[in-house]
Amino acid sequence: MSQKSYLTILKIGVYLSFLSIFLVCKSLLFPYITGKQIYFNILTEILFIIWLLFIVKYPESRPKKSLITIGLFFFLASIFLSSIFGVDFNLSFWGDIERMLGVFHIAHFLILYLVIITVFRTKNDWRGLLTASISVAIAISLYGLIKHISYSTIGNTAYVSGYIIFNIYFALILLLSEKNWGIKSLCIAGIAIMLWAFKIANTSGAYVGLGTSIAVLFFLYIIFSKNKKIKIISLTFLIALIVMIGTIFANKKSDFVKNNRYLNSITHSISFNKPTFQTRLISWKTAAEDFIYHPILGTGYGNFAIIFDKHFDPKFYNYTRSETYFDRAHNNLIDIASTSGALGLLAYLSIFVAVSYYLIKNFKNKNIDLNNFILLICLFVAYFIQNLAVFDSLVTYISLMVALGYIYCLTHKKTTEEKNKKEILTSSLAGYVLLMTLILILIVTYQFNIKPLKMLQQTINGHIAINREGLAAGIEAYKKALSYNTILDRDSRATLVRLISSNESYLNNIEQGKAFDILDYGIELAKKNIQYNPKDSLAQMQFALIANIAAQRAQSAQNTEKFYYYSDQALTAIDQSIKASPRRIPIYFHKAQIQLTRGENDQAISTLKYAITLNEDYYDSTCQLAQVYLSIGQNDEGFKLIDKCIDMGGVNLFQSPGLIKNLISHYA
Repeated sequence: MSQKSYLTILKIGVYLSFLSIFLVCKSLLFPYITGKQIYFNILTEILFIIWLLFIVKYPESRPKKSLITIGLFFFLASIFLSSIFGVDFNLSFWGDIERMLGVFHIAHFLILYLVIITVFRTKNDWRGLLTASISVAIAISLYGLIKHISYSTIGNTAYVSGYIIFNIYFALILLLSEKNWGIKSLCIAGIAIMLWAFKIANTSGAYVGLGTSIAVLFFLYIIFSKNKKIKIISLTFLIALIVMIGTIFANKKSDFVKNNRYLNSITHSISFNKPTFQTRLISWKTAAEDFIYHPILGTGYGNFAIIFDKHFDPKFYNYTRSETYFDRAHNNLIDIASTSGALGLLAYLSIFVAVSYYLIKNFKNKNIDLNNFILLICLFVAYFIQNLAVFDSLVTYISLMVALGYIYCLTHKKTTEEKNKKEILTSSLAGYVLLMTLILILIVTYQFNIKPLKMLQQTINGHIAINREGLAAGIEAYKKALSYNTILDRDSRATLVRLISSNESYLNNIEQGKAFDILDYGIELAKKNIQYNPKDSLAQMQFALIANIAAQRAQSAQNTEKFYYYSDQALTAIDQSIKASPRRIPIYFHKAQIQLTRGENDQAISTLKYAITLNEDYYDSTCQLAQVYLSIGQNDEGFKLIDKCIDMGGVNLFQSPGLIKNLISHYA
């Protein structure tokens, strides 16, 4: 195959990678994540084979040495190393279906970068690629605006904001470098549309990131522009921006700001008193507390959840009662430092040090014009700041690889040697290389992409079958899903365990022996998930819950031996869950329930009294204890705490018909 053919195929492949952003696969778990990443994985694996054959056949086309490339490989190596020595290699390397950002997936983004810097080398190449990226971002923005879906096809407003930031700057780069008015018009219209979608996404970290980058942009034009008029205009806009922002926030309680929906949303989004900011402060504090125990390599890439659980602060419930499980620090630097250690953080920062080095060096040497220099710096300022309140996703990683590739192109010009192209690989050897690489890619693609895809589809089928045909039919679908034996099975197992635990009534219409078979299967799945990481508090709690359901059924069947078989496992598991997250209050509620099932009423009361001491403002604990007192006949203590529970605002927790009837009788 000719060099031109290779280049064309690889370029088309990069363009096709942008299509992943449109994919929403409702037939899969986490429809906004899984379909995108699996498609992207398969595409980049195919591209990798073609790219590898290309650079072997035409060695003069290989990417030149670059500190950016070295930084990316350094980062990949460091997170892989942290995974090996971390607490859960499976989660670190393969990720989970909610994020799909394990080491395996990061490697695919690196492949995209390598392909980009190999085949996009000219101004025309980059005009096409940036235009394509901007066009996709415009389409994504329009879809969200037209459908009134702030997260569009991306699934998360924070991801949307980060993605838009990249493409706003890509549009500015083309706007200031292109003479073609068609492209200029696209950029102007695109920026307006993307800013509108950015406003609808309403993400505080992105507001701060973009706003700061704009201020830096004006400042840099004041410093570096040789055009006096541009200096004056930039100074004027910078002062106006500072005054405007200062005035808005100084008067955020005024009627003018409150009555302006846009200004009011910004001032509310950017606030230190915002509950989401406070919960993130708590998560950052847990990372700081744990860092001393794993300073070099962290707990293992992607394993922030174990840190958050271990150092969980019960004050968290003062700000929210939902989303209390954090699998990410919601700060990219803190997340990397805590899960990959100082080595991972240094590797990550080395990428941006390299970017700064090349931009400054080449601007001084006049290899980069002023506009590219300033816009690229501001792009990374915006990206870096907004990532202090969030973490990367597929859409931002793709855009990051494009941005890094563009900087590589600007700072690594073609040499004369590159232009003397000559095939040095014989057709027979090329065929052999192609055959071997094709076999490898087929194995990887099938084993780590196609099989997980089938598993995820069958998992959804199982979920649907349970709702439509009952638990027994759904179990068979789940068994088929798990028969693929994939690297992402833990998520399928967990969904079934949760379904059984939270829908115990599904077992009522099933013959007793069959019901125990289902419970035993669920317990088996829960145990398999624990094997990944015995210190996983959530996995231990899920095991405890389903084991306790089995114990209750055995108790109803008056099978004492079976009861203690299940109940002892439940008690051991819930204690392990508490050990892994000693200040997470709801776990104590589950322990108290297990103790009540065992007839250990005094121990259950002691457990709940301790839970109250963890955070006395968290009314759930008081309400739980009140219900326990009533359930064991200690009505005086029970109603005393019921009064306190109601005064604290916990009346919404009383949903049991029997309890409501009891309360009406008491207060009537």
